[in-house]
Amino acid sequence: MNRFERAPLMPGEAVVEYLDGDLKVLRPGHFVRCAVTGVQIPLEELRYWNVEKQQAYATRDAVLMSIGAKNPE
Repeated sequence: MNRFERAPLMPGEAVVEYLDGDLKVLRPGHFVRCAVTGVQIPLEELRYWNVEKQQAYATRDAVLMSIGAKNPE
């Protein structure tokens, strides 16, 4: 799914396969959860993920925390 494709949003959590520069929705839903904070990330706002770990992150700081950065600023 890219930014020009708009699938109808289903209520609940989506199951997503994270790819290089793109993602593939395996089960439709409205959001995914941040691997670090657990907050819900609406699919249309998802910007950060790790392909190898298949994890989503809510913010740049969450990405830094996931790799062990002590003080992300």
